[in-house]
Amino acid sequence: MAQDDLNRLTIDKQRYTPAGGAGRKWRPRIIAALVLLALLLGLWIMAMRRSVEVEVATVSLVYPSQTFSLLNASGYVVAQRKAAVSSKATGRLEWLGVEEGSVVRAGQLLARLENRDVAAEKGRAAATVTAARDNLEQAKVEQKDAARALSRARELVSQGIIAQADYDSAEARYQRAVAAASAARANIRGAQSALQGAEASLDYTLIRAPFDGVVLTKNADVGDIVSPLAAAANAKAAVVTLADMGSLQVEADVSEANLGKVKVGQPCEILLDAFPEIRFRGVLHTIVPTADRSKGSVMVKVRFLDQDKRILPEMSAKVAFLERELKEGEGKPRIAIPPAAVLRRDGKDYVFKVVKDRAQLAPVALGAKLGDLVEVASGVKAGERIAIRPLDKLRDGSRVKTAEK
Repeated sequence: MAQDDLNRLTIDKQRYTPAGGAGRKWRPRIIAALVLLALLLGLWIMAMRRSVEVEVATVSLVYPSQTFSLLNASGYVVAQRKAAVSSKATGRLEWLGVEEGSVVRAGQLLARLENRDVAAEKGRAAATVTAARDNLEQAKVEQKDAARALSRARELVSQGIIAQADYDSAEARYQRAVAAASAARANIRGAQSALQGAEASLDYTLIRAPFDGVVLTKNADVGDIVSPLAAAANAKAAVVTLADMGSLQVEADVSEANLGKVKVGQPCEILLDAFPEIRFRGVLHTIVPTADRSKGSVMVKVRFLDQDKRILPEMSAKVAFLERELKEGEGKPRIAIPPAAVLRRDGKDYVFKVVKDRAQLAPVALGAKLGDLVEVASGVKAGERIAIRPLDKLRDGSRVKTAEK
């Protein structure tokens, strides 16, 4: 009985096997298809993981003037009007009213030396002038009285009332009064000259700005001895150094071989190392008529057309001598890329941005050519990295390794 039950549980292979052995026929094909699919998947994964070596460039800001620049030169910003301000007198610095960076006007008081002695001399000279004027008034009164006495004596002597000797005495008195009045006037002029000298001596102790400008350096402090010749030990020849910021120009050296490319009045662009993102308008002001034989160059001076408080003396500068003046809108930078980085596909322009280790396909709108570059109106930003070549091996999302250019 048990054996009969086991026989009932046996599967009838003929009943469940397709006719003609069809199951055996399709099984190898299914296995082969699965293997092929796995192989293709592995190859795709390997392709995605494999990095394509690409050359990259950085999206840059380009000024249109760079396309018509004839020559570039380096130099420094120099104030054409600059003075080491001191005093004509020698004395101890008593007061200093400015510091580095102070903006001053012509005639403004900058510092003062000890001047009590010259101030007293001025007071004495002023008193002398006052006394001389009082003496003149006294002489005028005496002259007026002598004139009246002479007139009376002339009338009396004509009538024979007084002797000729009395008339002569009255006339001599009048002449002395006239001479005394003249001497009093001369004394006034002398006293006034002495007063002017005392005022000048006092003014020499007051150090004033010779022109509008900015204080560059402070050369002396309160308590220092200031002397115009600085002959004494530890004496300072100047109190402050002053520069007229409106006279700033770039002094640059131009090679003798390139001197024919520049001329007075030529438009220029000035780039300061301190502000690389700003271009300042300039014009060639003068060509110094002498050459430096050791450098084989000639100095030129370029004047700023626009005043800017950020421009300071002794700043490093680069000058671009332009073929023509800038047109409206050409003073602003534009985004530009190498033409080799542009991929043309289906009538549209694309670039591959390189972000970390991946290539990202991005559409761009191109503009005008800027020399060896092409302007980009939209699609990329300055500073982004883009692939140059080989673009035909790249796909959106491809893994890349860069060879910087």
